[in-house]
Amino acid sequence: MVQSVELVLDAGLDQLVREEWALLLAADLPSQARHTGESNAPHVTLGLASVVTPAAEEALRSVPGPAGMTVRLGGWLVFSGRRHVLARAVVPSADLLSLHAQVTTAMDGLPDQPSTTTPGRWTPHVTLARRLTTDQLARALDRLGGRPRQPEGTVAGLRRWDGEARVAWGIGATS
Repeated sequence: MVQSVELVLDAGLDQLVREEWALLLAADLPSQARHTGESNAPHVTLGLASVVTPAAEEALRSVPGPAGMTVRLGGWLVFSGRRHVLARAVVPSADLLSLHAQVTTAMDGLPDQPSTTTPGRWTPHVTLARRLTTDQLARALDRLGGRPRQPEGTVAGLRRWDGEARVAWGIGATS
């Protein structure tokens, strides 16, 4: 089952993304708003694995907490396959790339880490919708047109998501 480390957005950016989820939902399109679990929140995934060992948990607890780090959302980003994923790009900053590298180091050697989460291949983003057809993607982009192009905010913190237990908790060292 998926185990992840995620960057959580401040209240303003969280609300902006939730508004975009709601716009898609109101248009009867796929949307992350359809996931009503308590732990569903806009986030940037920094690392994924199928298992996180106690040693990795300890290493993740020592990653400096990023609370207050500036984050800027970019334009629309599409990951294409048989179906599409629509996301907001996250503009990479030196601080964000450094944090990602620290999380990657803490998770080194864990099983089933996708190559797309490794430094140099990672595309930071906040997912808006999954499994869109090409027609739905066009409708979603039309619906979202006119939204703020590069809103800026801060990071609220880091969290761990345990997909098997379906729980999330805060992690990272405090300054």
